[in-house]
Amino acid sequence: MPASNATSRFSDRVENYMLYRPGYPPEVLAALKAECGLRSGHSIADIASGTGLWTKILLENGNRVTGVEPNAEMRQAGKDFLAGFRNFTSITGTAEATTLPDSSVDFVTAAQAGHWFDRVRSRREFTRILKPGGWLVLLWNERITDSTPFLREYEQLLLDFGTDYAEVRHERTTEAVNEFFDPAPFEQRSFPMRQEFDYAGLEGRLLSSSYAPGPGHPKHEPMLRELRRLFDARAEKGAVNFDYWTRLYFSQLKSKQD
Repeated sequence: MPASNATSRFSDRVENYMLYRPGYPPEVLAALKAECGLRSGHSIADIASGTGLWTKILLENGNRVTGVEPNAEMRQAGKDFLAGFRNFTSITGTAEATTLPDSSVDFVTAAQAGHWFDRVRSRREFTRILKPGGWLVLLWNERITDSTPFLREYEQLLLDFGTDYAEVRHERTTEAVNEFFDPAPFEQRSFPMRQEFDYAGLEGRLLSSSYAPGPGHPKHEPMLRELRRLFDARAEKGAVNFDYWTRLYFSQLKSKQD
């Protein structure tokens, strides 16, 4: 997918993204402290920092974080959301061209974003900006698609109405995560997480997705009618659940020449 398309596809979904996308369980930060020695004094480049859901966790840990974000609307939302943190800097840049100096950060992180990167070029850039022995951390919230009747039917709704869902869903791209780390071995951890939605929240969660057709698209209204039908059929006590595995990958990144 062209980088320009990947950069712009969330521009009209910022509000729903901030309100309805899942955060990250506390076990992720605990694992980075235990496994990577993450300390509050470490500097971090958070790539494709977006609205700041993951960035905020790092800032609350006391880290100095540079958010690298190419999308103007997402970057502004992140700056507003994180305005109270003096140890946050927001810059325009991409995974392939961060604009950061050589050997300037202890960690590079990317949450819910690595599947959009050019893996060869971004890996080269991460190696450049990391200090010797620095860590690359990738994480995704992987929505479980088949553990309940509701989740199975929601998955079918996305396949039926999504503009390019089958092509871009990140659950498939995480299989290629080794390309970011090779030749270094990497570690993986998984943690369960859940979101509960009333109907308004479910609709907002759907419309936060880049592959959900927006207002004016011929599939938009039929999609929402099917979503309402699905909610009415499957909600219990006025709510439905999204279940996730939060997948965490990490390693000390090495140059291909090492």
